[in-house]
Amino acid sequence: MSNSTLGQEWDGPDGYGDGTRPARARRTEQPPGFWRAPFSGQYYREVGYTLTGLPVAIVGFTVAVTLFSLGVGTFVTVLGLPVLAGLTSAARGLGRAERARVRGMLALDVPGPAPVRQVRPGNWGAITARLADGAGWKAALYQLVMFPWAVFSFVMTLTFLVLGWAMALYPLYQWVFPHYTSWPGYQLFDYTDSHHVRHAYYVQGTWQIVATSVVGVLLVFLTARLVHGLTSVNRAAARGLLGR
Repeated sequence: MSNSTLGQEWDGPDGYGDGTRPARARRTEQPPGFWRAPFSGQYYREVGYTLTGLPVAIVGFTVAVTLFSLGVGTFVTVLGLPVLAGLTSAARGLGRAERARVRGMLALDVPGPAPVRQVRPGNWGAITARLADGAGWKAALYQLVMFPWAVFSFVMTLTFLVLGWAMALYPLYQWVFPHYTSWPGYQLFDYTDSHHVRHAYYVQGTWQIVATSVVGVLLVFLTARLVHGLTSVNRAAARGLLGR
């Protein structure tokens, strides 16, 4: 099967399938090896997924919580039912967008769920069909449970990405500290103990600079594995809650 075939959208604009979907989720690209990972396109797409995932998760979480709270709060009246039906419809739409992100950035093609089956005619039949839509409720659950994971993934990815490259490239910019600051090198700590003795440590010697860079290079490679592990959770959640 060609990559162009694997990359197509399996859901139509109304959330209904076209009958040509694969039976299960499948990879569209194999993950790179350990030594090639930090310089591969897939790694930076995974980084992009985790960094852009936070604002996307905020939107999804806000929509899901707002509609669920409004629907439950007005459940004693007739108004609560269409609101909850709207929640499953909105969750399906958010799930479709998330499957597209997973396909394009995480190289995993997740087939969309089966279409909603409306048994009774009319508006009330449409509402009850949406209320009984298991795929819509699972998509709403995805927006709720993946929000804290999106926050954690964003913080971990950004922290290790910046720290690794900052340490690895330290030999290229270490001259800035003695030339433009009062520090002879990057300051790791500076404090005065209870005996009024000052303790300060700077990364300034040749071997200190080299060691810092080596540790940074190691972090760069380990960050690639960390990000892949973080996004593996998103792949599993997309399979379980957004797919068939």
